[in-house]
Amino acid sequence: MVTEKDVEHIGELADIGIEGAELATFTGQFNAIVEYFDVLDRVQGEGAVTRDLYNVMREDVVEPSLSQEEALRNAGAQEDGFVKAPRVM
Repeated sequence: MVTEKDVEHIGELADIGIEGAELATFTGQFNAIVEYFDVLDRVQGEGAVTRDLYNVMREDVVEPSLSQEEALRNAGAQEDGFVKAPRVM
């Protein structure tokens, strides 16, 4: 059973603000979800599901592509034959 203290802790971990008025609502919703998982745990299966597996990927085919010069033609900035991107940090 999920308590209001558990919901407050989950809210802190998720970095979301849960106000006092919402706490009871969220606690009830969490408990409903947990109860549903309990129902799913009690379902009796008929064994493992087996399927015929096959590869849906196509074989690699070598095709002509752009040369390095053509690929870099529209690059805003280049360095040592590569596209130069702005620093992030």
